[in-house]
Amino acid sequence: MDAPAPPTAAVFSGFLPTASLLESLVHTSREIISMEELPSLQTRNVAAAVRRTKLLSSLFEEIRDSSAPLPLSPPSILGLTELLSVIRRTKSLIDESFTRSTQWRLVQTELVSREFHVCVRELARALDILPLSLIGISGEVGEQVELLHKQAKRAQLFVDPKELRLREELLQVMANGEDHEKKSMRVRDILWSIGLRSVEHCQEEMLKLEDEAEAQAGTGGLVAISIINNLLSLLSYAKSVIYHGDHQPPPTKLRPMVVLPKGLNRSTSWSVSSSASSLVMNVPDEFRCPISLELMKEPVILASGHTYDRSSIARWINSGHHSCPKTGQKLIHMALIPNYALKSLINQWCKENNVPSTVWERDVLGAKMKVVDHISATREATEAVRMTAEIMVGKLAVGSPEIQRQAAYELRLLAKTSTNNRRIIAEAGAIPFLVNLLRSGDPRTQENAVTALHNLSILENNKSLIMAAGAIDAIIEVLREGVVMEARENAAATMFSLSMVDDQCKVMIGARPGAITGLVELLQGGTAVGKKDAAKALMNLVVHQTNRGPVVAAGTVAVLVGLLMDEKAGITDEVLVVLAILCACEEGLKEIGENRVLVAILVELMRFGSPAGKENSIALLLGLCRDGGEEMGRRLLMNPRSVPSLQSLAADGSPKARRKAGALLRLLNRCCSHSQSRTPVA
Repeated sequence: MDAPAPPTAAVFSGFLPTASLLESLVHTSREIISMEELPSLQTRNVAAAVRRTKLLSSLFEEIRDSSAPLPLSPPSILGLTELLSVIRRTKSLIDESFTRSTQWRLVQTELVSREFHVCVRELARALDILPLSLIGISGEVGEQVELLHKQAKRAQLFVDPKELRLREELLQVMANGEDHEKKSMRVRDILWSIGLRSVEHCQEEMLKLEDEAEAQAGTGGLVAISIINNLLSLLSYAKSVIYHGDHQPPPTKLRPMVVLPKGLNRSTSWSVSSSASSLVMNVPDEFRCPISLELMKEPVILASGHTYDRSSIARWINSGHHSCPKTGQKLIHMALIPNYALKSLINQWCKENNVPSTVWERDVLGAKMKVVDHISATREATEAVRMTAEIMVGKLAVGSPEIQRQAAYELRLLAKTSTNNRRIIAEAGAIPFLVNLLRSGDPRTQENAVTALHNLSILENNKSLIMAAGAIDAIIEVLREGVVMEARENAAATMFSLSMVDDQCKVMIGARPGAITGLVELLQGGTAVGKKDAAKALMNLVVHQTNRGPVVAAGTVAVLVGLLMDEKAGITDEVLVVLAILCACEEGLKEIGENRVLVAILVELMRFGSPAGKENSIALLLGLCRDGGEEMGRRLLMNPRSVPSLQSLAADGSPKARRKAGALLRLLNRCCSHSQSRTPVA
């Protein structure tokens, strides 16, 4: 009986069949390069993505249309499958540039830019594993792909400075009170710059923002919801004031039906007087409370992301309801966050339309009221952060992997902002859950978790909490095995931060298997930022003498000397400190003393290094000559530049450099005298 035919690579690997894979690659890339226009934001990133896809499209079409196609090997299929994933993600990002809220994407411009950059990095990794030599393509296409590969590996994150300026202007115009004419001109300029140039554009943007608000409410992003409501208020202002010539009704989605509590109706306790109602018959719909349909006096944001008048929504909640009147969505908390931006717009509208009200701030209240309001706002902001932290911790505890990733990201950003936020997040119990996520199989979740812990560790009290949560072993795993380089670098930065607590922590970290090895590996293969974080962590660990032997045994000395010769590393001062400390132990002194190029490097650093580099170079040479014996002194004297450099620093260096240079010159003098005294007389 004949043996059964071996399964194809596609069946064996669980990938798409080759024909389907190639058709998907061609079809998706064509969809991207057939774009007729670029979006108003992320223009350069989108254009670069289209350009890269166009080059790849030639590769896909040539493979598909080859007259004598070679059977694709499993590595080829794997590489092409990875490329399909990348271009699908790229297409999704480009589509979002047109379908999602323009204002919200402007507010998140760094995050969106980073997503484009992640796509480029993933493209480089996919091309790393694609064996072009096994595919059988023309030389011209092969050269194009090779060039694209090199460009993708060198690509840097690009955040458009113009978009950053626009965002700052947008946030300022929402926060600052200005006279009507100046404000309307600024708002018009901003909206015009991002493509919102008519009332129809504003209405469409409001629908997109409401979708964003619902999405953020689903993950508990209160800070994001507050910003989105402010953006909605700004659009309402633009529609009513700037584009007032167009009186088209707003989309029906913006005026949903509301079911009131049993026993309540709009004609009695839920409305204002008929005389007041007659004054506000032409109130913009966005200024009306969805419950009472009257002009809002004190607009507040509910957990669902929708805005109501405080008195109306308070009665709704006090009557026993725990859902949003608009959507019926169950509320995850009952806090009412003031919508200051909308209140300011309503106040301005009332003044312009001579609508009397007793609730607006008046100048006669004086500075005292403003101080009280500032204190109140600060307390409310603190409570908002506390509530956000508690919600995020809940998401970390019971959420899906997707929600956990988003919650870890929001805590990462929140912890980056202020000391108070770091304290509140720790009090909410976030640290143990973030530690658990360090072992997540999702690279982004892992990166967000370790970065959040690093940001939290900046607060002194949080360091011991992170250690107590058993974070060290998990951080070391990320340091050594993290898929994303940023995660490995932030793991090293976290180790540096935690090692500052006390000597016990230094010993505990140094004794962990893989801790020192992981830092040395990052010194060799990390980015400039990663190498600096690893060097600083080692610098802290070797302060305790029990860690010096293991650091030397890990081959650190040779790596550090190599970094001294690497101009791009930019960590000369940190490396010199580590070497100077290692020189104080027997193993370190022996290893450093046997390096034949180090003395020449240190002499050059005494001449051309930074002030700190000169001081540390002398300190290291002093240690070598004092503890390494006359042999090291003779090696230093044999360098013709050593003594003149030391004399120059002894005369004109910093106080520390002068003191150490003098000590080293005296030591070399004694070394020279001893050598002469032992020389036999002819």
